[in-house]
This record gives sequence, C-alpha cells and structure tokens, in this order.
Amino acid sequence: MANLSSSKKMVRKIATRTARNKSHVTNMRTLIKKVEEAVASGNAEEAKIALKNAQPKIMKVAQKGILHKNTAARKVSRLAKKVKNIS
Repeated sequence: MANLSSSKKMVRKIATRTARNKSHVTNMRTLIKKVEEAVASGNAEEAKIALKNAQPKIMKVAQKGILHKNTAARKVSRLAKKVKNIS
C-alpha cells in the first residue's frame, strides 16, 4: 500500500479515473449492442438512429484516450457497414 501522501492521492485519483472510464466504456458498449440488435432484427430505420447515437459516443471515448482512435474508427466503420447492408 502507498506510504507517501502523494502516493495515496495518486491511488485515489486512479480509482476515480478508472470508475469514470469504466462508465464511459459501459455506455459505449450498450449503444453498440443497440445497433447490433437493430441490425439483427432487420429494422433499418432503428439501426440508423442507433448508429447516429453510438458513433459520437465511440469517438468521444477515443478522444478522451480511453480507446485508441483507430480502434474507435474500426468499430464505427464495421457498425456502419452492417447498417448499410440491411438497408
């Protein structure tokens, strides 16, 4: 366990950041699942709306450094491809 006061503070900061990042990732995954469920059901309009909601969240997570920018771009690209194929 940390002994120095600065080390203790860093442990607290890391815990706070981890909780915040976990929240962002969980929210992003939920939005991705909504797109995939809409695609699986074959509902093109619902899938397009879900993609419009998911894309900014995925890019925001990448912008914050939680997810690599290329990973985020790949996720958005694959979702867009799935949505386009059911249209």
